[in-house]
Amino acid sequence: MNSLPNESTSGSTSVWMTTVLPRFPALHGKLETGVCVIGGGIAGLTTAYLLSREGKAVVLVDAGDIGGGETGRTTAHFFPPDDRYFVIEDAFGADKARQVAESFQQATGLVESIIKKEKIDCEFERLSGYLFSLTSDGYAGLDKEFDAARGAGVEVHKKERAPGLSFDTGPCLEFVDQAQFHPLKYLNGLVEAFLRNGGSIYNQTRALDISSHGEARIVTTDDGKIEAHAVVVATNTPFNDRLVMHTKQAGYRTYVVGIRVPKGSVPRILLWDNGDPYYYVRLTTPDEKSEHEILVAGGADHKVGQDEHPAHRYDEIERWVRQHYPMAGSVDFRWSGQYMQPADGVGYMGRNPMDNENVYVITGDSGNGMTHCTAGAILITDLIMGRNNSWLDLYDPSRKATHGMPEFLKELGNTLSQYGDWMTDGDVDSPQQIACGEGAVVRKGEKQIAIYRDDEGKTHALSAACTHLGCVVSWNAVEKSWDCPCHGSRFSVNGQILHGPAAKPLEAIQWAPEV
Repeated sequence: MNSLPNESTSGSTSVWMTTVLPRFPALHGKLETGVCVIGGGIAGLTTAYLLSREGKAVVLVDAGDIGGGETGRTTAHFFPPDDRYFVIEDAFGADKARQVAESFQQATGLVESIIKKEKIDCEFERLSGYLFSLTSDGYAGLDKEFDAARGAGVEVHKKERAPGLSFDTGPCLEFVDQAQFHPLKYLNGLVEAFLRNGGSIYNQTRALDISSHGEARIVTTDDGKIEAHAVVVATNTPFNDRLVMHTKQAGYRTYVVGIRVPKGSVPRILLWDNGDPYYYVRLTTPDEKSEHEILVAGGADHKVGQDEHPAHRYDEIERWVRQHYPMAGSVDFRWSGQYMQPADGVGYMGRNPMDNENVYVITGDSGNGMTHCTAGAILITDLIMGRNNSWLDLYDPSRKATHGMPEFLKELGNTLSQYGDWMTDGDVDSPQQIACGEGAVVRKGEKQIAIYRDDEGKTHALSAACTHLGCVVSWNAVEKSWDCPCHGSRFSVNGQILHGPAAKPLEAIQWAPEV
């Protein structure tokens, strides 16, 4: 009997994951196409769909299954940028803040139009979003955000409190015409539409490298090659760039709790605060016949690989929910997800810095993945089709981190400090000290070994060196994974890649004696 968990059964499960998406065969051999899209989440599928709608021949590949990455772990809301309009205005100027607002509005509008055109049943609804402050000290920030958002062309109103809640938020801002949906039902509809347009999808096909052959780009996979005129890397964080993009953004884990509430007891609004830590809330209904709804509350973020036992973060979110929503019942779901935080607060979408002719990237979603990734699909479709796009300079992946230099230096210092783990003694002295179902790093001579003990007490040993840039991985007790604290790569307990930028699995190590 093998008690080693696999990628689909280990870790947390989101409220969306009961939705079953179609699976596709792996690619074997060679093929040619107009555009190769790498990544089967909202960024990749939206880009593939838009290009196929324009008549382009498009092949999409994913290392796992459609929706198996971060799209299935989002809270699936469309609201203003996480880094606030006044922060963007201070850093980039009022014109660029208006462009951010425009891109967010167009992205939400595009999702709505695709749903109508393709008749996708994915629980999309427009609703108001409310930003409030947990303390009176934050009221000044609300005033600054109000002025900046209005200056950016956003419809926003000052309110004495958010309506219909069991607690008083105090002064808040209402952002009208925001939205939410079921992300995997939406992906399912995109898949069907993309296939109708003549697109092709290959699952279990990891892209390992992108090279040039004249004007063509060659995507090398596990067991094949794809020759394309253009390549779009939509993998949450780029795998094809070892350093440049990863010095300008950092990976963060965010945590979500899904709690039952009586149907109709909580208003259908989006809600988030400006605290640190901050919380964000939405509502979803399991089905029409259900007598309860699921209150989806998230927050308690931290850098990837820098909290080995993050279960307390679920407890903190649950405690906050029960303090503010006395009708809260059982906790039905707990899950975590990952996003990339750009140093200057604005995402990256456009031509890849290392090959800016016909390789494109979408990354740096900063907690606004559904909106940002859709905007990225719009911009990259324009670029591939030879059209101008006014957001090009704003979101340029080649831009310097000038506007976010303090944050850039802070993140760089944090990353460099992680390499000091090579000098430590490890988490425990021997595998015998590791509880069944848990993992820890053990030093063996000059090596650091990542050891997982399965439920039967058998040890599974891997090199603790992340295959991206050699940082020592850290155990994640919630997701049962090995996470890199430097650039956000994640690996399963058998060393397989769960999240880039790493492009190779962790090396298996022989460990004796067996415990």
